[in-house]
Amino acid sequence: MTTMAKKLRTRLARYLPAHLWLAILVALSGYLHLVSVFESAGRPNFAFLSSFDTWREAIDAVGLLDAPRTLLGMGLILMALGLLLRARIAWAFSLLMLFTIGILGYMGSASRFLEIYNLVAFLLLLLNWSRFNRASLAAGSLFTVIAICSLLAYAIFGSLYLGEQFGPAINSLPNAVYFSVVTMSTVGYGDIVPQSVTARYFTLSIIILGITVFATSISAIAGPLIGGNVKRIIKGRIAHAMRHDHIILVGASALASSVYPVLRERGYPVTVIVPEGVAHSYPEQADLIIGDATKSSVLVEAGAPKANYVLALRDDDADNAFIVLAAKDVGAPDTKTVAVANSPEHLDKLRRVQPDIVFSLQQLVGELLARTLAGEKIDQAFVDNLFAGKPD
Repeated sequence: MTTMAKKLRTRLARYLPAHLWLAILVALSGYLHLVSVFESAGRPNFAFLSSFDTWREAIDAVGLLDAPRTLLGMGLILMALGLLLRARIAWAFSLLMLFTIGILGYMGSASRFLEIYNLVAFLLLLLNWSRFNRASLAAGSLFTVIAICSLLAYAIFGSLYLGEQFGPAINSLPNAVYFSVVTMSTVGYGDIVPQSVTARYFTLSIIILGITVFATSISAIAGPLIGGNVKRIIKGRIAHAMRHDHIILVGASALASSVYPVLRERGYPVTVIVPEGVAHSYPEQADLIIGDATKSSVLVEAGAPKANYVLALRDDDADNAFIVLAAKDVGAPDTKTVAVANSPEHLDKLRRVQPDIVFSLQQLVGELLARTLAGEKIDQAFVDNLFAGKPD
């Protein structure tokens, strides 16, 4: 049973990942709140709204607290799309919306079941924060549309509700839209003026929220676009300034990938050079340069003039030979070069470019295995001679 349960959990995690069912949970929360609002207002329709003489009466009939709850319910449904993309901004605003809609529901007409459901969705989102770690342009654009539309709806409904407290009075939808857009954009022509304290504070809230929403929206869209480039530029400049007394590791071969973690575990600073278009398994935090290490300019960028070692560990022996020559050209006098001969027959050719250390994995393993089988001693002198290409 235990094995079957593990298999079932594995399949569920594969076909129904956590971010997917959390998105469904949030979308369902928004839908349930919309249904709750419509039911509490007697399922309003256009005929229902036209039976009132003023917009204030219509909003009062629906419920002053239920109007923003309706907007938040629609916002949660849209935010679920951002959660599907595992966007951090969608996660943050879903939490904010769930919290706000929970408070409004508690103050208004939300059912006990809906309050508990809302709390469960909030807690599950909070516990799974690490799953939403992406800066998505699509999610940023979605947030921008939701934020602007929500603010516009808030401004329109508020100006209609307080319409008599403006001069001239706002008593039609076109006037409310005009006043909302002008105020949100902080243009303020002054042709419609708030005349009461409540109306002034409401207008002030639109201005503050307008500035906040537009600034946040710009950052939400521009952030993913320029954030990665800025991060790479800053990282590159910092890394360039810190590259000294380090090891330059060239290549993405199995040997190079195995050498990297060993060097890092021993505390050596390592700069990796990988050819463009070649897949590699180096960690994200590695000091990585994409380029052709046979070119002197790339080795200079990697800090070859201040490096202790340049390791040419590519799969192509000819490339390794050219890397050694380029490193000798731009490196300091005490910078040592190491090259691997992937084919034993190329070992002598690699020695002609005079790297400080040259070795063949096949020959190295053969010598070690032969010594081990013969019961001969393997000491440091033997290893030094073996890497120097002079086994005894």
